Amino acid sequence: MTDPVALSAAISRDPSAVAVPLGVVEVLAERLDALTGLGGAAETVAQLLVFLAALLVVYAVGRLVFVTLVRRALDRRNLDRHAQTPLLLVTRFGVAFLALAIAFGIAGFGNFLVSMAGIAAAAALAVGFALQSVISNFVAGVFIYTDKPFRTGDWIEWDAGEYSGVVEEIHLRVTRVRTFDNELLTVPNSRLTGGVVKNPVDGERLRLKFDFGIGYDDDVERATEIIVEEAERHPDIMADPGPSVRLTELGDSDVGLQSRFWIADPSRADFVRIRGEYVTNVKERFDEEGIDIPYPVRTLEGGLAVEGAARIADAAE
Repeated sequence: MTDPVALSAAISRDPSAVAVPLGVVEVLAERLDALTGLGGAAETVAQLLVFLAALLVVYAVGRLVFVTLVRRALDRRNLDRHAQTPLLLVTRFGVAFLALAIAFGIAGFGNFLVSMAGIAAAAALAVGFALQSVISNFVAGVFIYTDKPFRTGDWIEWDAGEYSGVVEEIHLRVTRVRTFDNELLTVPNSRLTGGVVKNPVDGERLRLKFDFGIGYDDDVERATEIIVEEAERHPDIMADPGPSVRLTELGDSDVGLQSRFWIADPSRADFVRIRGEYVTNVKERFDEEGIDIPYPVRTLEGGLAVEGAARIADAAE
């Protein structure tokens, strides 16, 4: 495959390489004028041929050079192929617009190009006002591609945990997320860049926490030992950093013990399964050791007065 950098350098050293087809077009235009005697019409046809030749040459060189360079830059950033597609599409549109402008200039349609630029500017202003939200989502999509707060396959949460799921597709306007109930959410990108997005699986490990409540009459030290032992026994809970327990609350009816432990290579499925197995094991050990997990208790004090108590007693008699 031709190296786009070498091709670009060769063209810059020898501009005649691009001018050759234009010279052929001019010769053809002169012969057309001689054969038809149309004069101005032949000149217009020549300009159109020059325009088409310049457009094809510049667009071909632009795609070969710029699109390839952009693809290499995206590969160096380790961007997913799926994520590269819209960025490469934007690059191709840019190359096409540049080729169109250069072709107009080479063909001598300068006045037309200026008029078209004015019309395009006015149209862009009107479209910009009409599509503010779309443009906002588009810009947000660019930031997602460059900042990479998450990737395809990551489990994310946003809107203070109201929504969560696994990222399936990332586009310039929207991101599609599959929830754990197998629902597909199509999320505008501005929603994901305008707030806090939590990505629990971005790192190589994840710390989990769970609060256990024991009775005030139970042995806190023994309960702490059981919680740590069950964490150390579980094969998917990391030994380094090791599990720990902290007394975090003296509640109305229980003593709060918070267990903290780490898992490696986290995913949503691992998170739910490991925590469920661990909590079940701790509950079974508490039952064996006679450690109580009390229900919430409310004590009401005072008396109750019943109106018409004498009438009720007479009726009962």
